[in-house]
Parts: sequence; C-alpha cells; structure tokens
Amino acid sequence: MTLHLYDDRLSYVHGASDIPLIGATIGDLFDRVAADLPEQEALVSCHQGLRYSYRALREACDEFARGLLALGLGKGDRIGIWAPNHAEWVIAQFATPKIGAILVNVNPAYRTHELEYALRQSGCAALIIAPPFKTSDYAGLLREVCPELDSCPPGQLRAARLPELRTVIAFGDQRVPGAFHWDEVLARADAVPPGTLAARQAEQAFDDPINIQYTSGTTGFPKGATLSHHSILNNGFFIGERMRLTPADRLCIPVPFYHCFGMVLGNLACVTHGATMVIPAEAFD
Repeated sequence: MTLHLYDDRLSYVHGASDIPLIGATIGDLFDRVAADLPEQEALVSCHQGLRYSYRALREACDEFARGLLALGLGKGDRIGIWAPNHAEWVIAQFATPKIGAILVNVNPAYRTHELEYALRQSGCAALIIAPPFKTSDYAGLLREVCPELDSCPPGQLRAARLPELRTVIAFGDQRVPGAFHWDEVLARADAVPPGTLAARQAEQAFDDPINIQYTSGTTGFPKGATLSHHSILNNGFFIGERMRLTPADRLCIPVPFYHCFGMVLGNLACVTHGATMVIPAEAFD
C-alpha cells in the first residue's frame, strides 16, 4: 500500500537526502492517510475501551475542530491541554492544526505555580482538562489559580492571574462549573458546516507554528519551544522510517503525549505510516 504523503501540486526543495521532506500541514497529511486507509485501525485506547479507524478518527477530529471554531477559536490561538494519555489528547492533537490553533502541551504532573507560568507565558486562550487522576484534580488545581471559574459562564472566564484564558473544556466523567464539557463542544460543531472547516484548513501553511512544548525547567522556569507543522511532522516521519513502520504495525505508546516522545515520535510516526497508535494506560507505570 502506497500512502499519499506528498501533494503532487506542490514543489518543495530541501538539502541532501534520498527521502524528500513532507511539505504539508498536519491536517492535510492526516486527511490523505485517512483517505488511503479508511478502515485501518488508527487508535486504540485500552483504558477507555475505545477503538477508531482512520475514517472514524478523522471524523472525530473534524467534529472537534468545528466545535472549536464554533467557540470562536482559530488561527494563532493557544489551546492548552492538561491531561494524561487519553483518546481526547490525540483528537485535540489532530484537530487543532486544522484550524491553525497552537496546541500547548501542559505536563499533567504540574502543580499550580507551574500551570500558571505555562498558561501565562504561552498566552493560552483555552485549556482542555482531564478528569482527576491519582493525586491530580485538574479542575481543583485550576480553581486555585483562577477561582473566578466557578462564577463565570462557560467561555467567558475573566481571571486576574490568567487574563488571556477565556475557555475551559473538561472531558471525561466530570462536570466543571464555568467550563464546557467536551460533548457540549461537539454539539456546537453542528453550527459550523464542513466546508467552513475545509476552507480554514486550506489557509494553513506548513511553516506555521502549531505546537508549544515546555522543557523540564530543572534549572529554572520551563522554556517554551514553538514548533511548526513541518518540524514535528517530518520528525515523526523519519523516526517511523527508521523504525520501518508500516500499516501492518501497532505501536504501544506508554510515554506521555505532552512530551515529544509521545505525540511526535509515537503518534506522528504512526500516522505518517498508517500504523496503529495504542494507548495502554493513562500514564506509564
């Protein structure tokens, strides 16, 4: 099976290599793989009991992307995700680049001071939070930073310590005052036609910033590294090439998605080769 990783309508020149770099946005590349392998299993989340084919995963990503557009989010907006490994993490990873939003990876082990720093420094307009896991009650920790959450309508947060944060989205078995539930965002997708999303996706360029990842901060505050479609897509692709991944392969990904190891060397390596992403658990043991 030959995957259509390259757009024959475009020309892209790069340095010495027998294998050309992929000159595409993450959204366009993902759609081409999904068109080539619609029934291939794309994602298995063992702890959630969820399975997605590439067709179903594309539909889930498009629906969430249209929901984000309905909330008024779009190109250049920073959308943080503060969660262990869930299917929703993967959906957010492939939905946000379709609308040009910049996904901000927030370490699920962060405490309040680290959370506040990352959200302020990156300028997050929205934050996706997981249900409680082990000692981390994400909604409770967020309230410590912005107690205004409890008294504001969803999407209209006005927090003194996080002035740019407007929208919180909670997924899983939880209802958080002041936050949209993931299902509410999906319901709002009906207000945005698929053609609107396609037009927005077509506006994106592969050198656009699409992801902010934070260093560990062992000698000071974490440093945010801003990455493009082109950077992380080709990083994942060439790792998959070295691993000799094919659509027949299934890759178990126990490492955290907030780190490059999980979302790039795991998820993007799989998608660029039509392989299956397998989430064994919320966090590595």
